Amino acid sequence: MDISTFTSHRRVLATASGEIAYTEFGTGPAAVFVHGVVTSGALWRHVIEQVSTGTRCVAVDLPGHGGTPPRADMSVTAIASLVVDLCEGLGLDRVDLVGCDTGGAIAQLVAVQRPDLLRSLVLTNCDTEGNFPPPAFMPVVQAARRGEIAGLATTFAADPAAARASVIADNYEYPDKVPDEVWREYLTPIGHDTEHARHFERLLGAMVPEEMAGVNDRLSSLDVPTLLVWGTAVDGFGMEWAHRLRDLIPGAREVVEIDGAKLFFPEERPEELAIQLRRHWGR
Repeated sequence: MDISTFTSHRRVLATASGEIAYTEFGTGPAAVFVHGVVTSGALWRHVIEQVSTGTRCVAVDLPGHGGTPPRADMSVTAIASLVVDLCEGLGLDRVDLVGCDTGGAIAQLVAVQRPDLLRSLVLTNCDTEGNFPPPAFMPVVQAARRGEIAGLATTFAADPAAARASVIADNYEYPDKVPDEVWREYLTPIGHDTEHARHFERLLGAMVPEEMAGVNDRLSSLDVPTLLVWGTAVDGFGMEWAHRLRDLIPGAREVVEIDGAKLFFPEERPEELAIQLRRHWGR
């Protein structure tokens, strides 16, 4: 699915906590997809194309990403509440929740805050308690706290070619194959002007370990069916974190390894995730 097809289905829901942008395809039991920093709900577009027959797929845009405006509170705890607000606003009382990267941490927070909302949980390479943010990402977080990220965000938004030569591109196996429209979809919302770039900087700077404190204790009683689908070539989110989650969550069934996959593999290798989702959901 190309970016224009995906974004043509983007809608905005007004909630008590603010506007939330989401993109929806398909009908049936609902699945909610949560992306991480830098991308948008469009990260899931190819996966959604493959699983939306028989499934109502809803991809949320995090604050300051895609079509969702920034908020005063850009912490992952606040964003988890945003995901709950979206589900409630759309009348979704049971969902299959899927999270990647920072979105995986957000999905875990949703799971422990509202386990009654989940029919199942799927996590790909993501932050967890004890690895939030990962040590490899801490220099970026520290740079954000020093006010050094906003300028880079505006540079990348103005010149996608610059992003291809940055650490962002390291999240792809084949960054040269990523179309310009994808870079624009991801980078324009976070860096098209200084104000939005500063909001993005605040989001990064708000990443502190305390946000995930106590999550593991609560995950240890989560009995919803849980699947870990993990790329084996992701710096900061190695296989050991998937195995820890599998051993921690009572409802976890297995860890599926995607050999050689990088962080953004839901975009690059969607069929490998889609087949696991269909199997996990039983549809």
